[in-house]
Amino acid sequence: MAHISDDQLFEHNARVKDKVVVITGAANGIGKETAKRFASYGAKVVIGDRDIEGGKAAVREIEADGGKAVFVKCDVLSWDEQTAVFDTAISKYGSVDVVVPNAGVSETTKFGGVTLDKNGKPVKPKFLTMDINLTGVLYTVHLSLHYLKLNRKENDLKSIILIGSVASWMPIPGGPLYTASKHAILGVMRSLHLILELQSIRIGVIHPFFADTAIVPLPVKVVLAGIPLTPVPRVAGAIFYAATDPDPETSGCAWLLLDDGPVFRVKPDQFKQGVYQMIDDRANGLLKIAKGVTHYYRVSRDLWRLLGKQVVVLGLGAALAKVTWDRRELLASYIR
Repeated sequence: MAHISDDQLFEHNARVKDKVVVITGAANGIGKETAKRFASYGAKVVIGDRDIEGGKAAVREIEADGGKAVFVKCDVLSWDEQTAVFDTAISKYGSVDVVVPNAGVSETTKFGGVTLDKNGKPVKPKFLTMDINLTGVLYTVHLSLHYLKLNRKENDLKSIILIGSVASWMPIPGGPLYTASKHAILGVMRSLHLILELQSIRIGVIHPFFADTAIVPLPVKVVLAGIPLTPVPRVAGAIFYAATDPDPETSGCAWLLLDDGPVFRVKPDQFKQGVYQMIDDRANGLLKIAKGVTHYYRVSRDLWRLLGKQVVVLGLGAALAKVTWDRRELLASYIR
């Protein structure tokens, strides 16, 4: 299992010059950072997102830095709107070369908390998390299989990079739908790998630990205070590297960002050789940060950043006691 250092993540940047990159959910967070990175190396970026103001702002930032980008309003659950994103890429820039189905959500339904109707019968649950994180991604991938081939030239860079999670490998307590969707994303990549290899299309899936983005709610960030979060720029770098690495042997890989450490590359033949144990060991190791002065420094620093003056009012001692009290139970009860 190899690791990729930060100074390697963009070493193949010349491959994206004048290429066309389609990214969903790129108005904010990881998607926006990824779009800006590709554009900074000469790629033409097509952003699809429901957030109209955020999407337009992302385009303005890219253009202000000399890059090229266009925004298309897109709800990933709308087949027509997704198709419009790809059609825009073809009509404006002439091709589609890299696709990143980034749009996703956290747990949106309290699965297991059964609601009863007026007759005492269970109400049908809503599975929006599965719809967006899986069905929406499958729409994007399905469209990619067509549009990546249009106007294609020999030896062109062609990639599909999916966004998984550590939840693709281990359970998130209280988050069964999110966990299910991210396990599925890993399975989709593994299933498509050999098929796409025959077509010289790269595929990979990125697995970040919790990152400091809007998708992670404030209460969860409070629970995670003191635990190193995955830096957003490094996640974007992993996406970039997975898409641009010219070595065909690295297609079909999983790219793990388990904490604030380096990116790990897991090849297909390693998926069943201790990966689960390695992830479990590292995840459990993070919880050991709860001991020692270093932990309390990180907790106080993160709580001050998240809560500001509230920490002064409540008292740092009380805040620390509350946060360190049974973290896992707090996280599970919030998601439930």
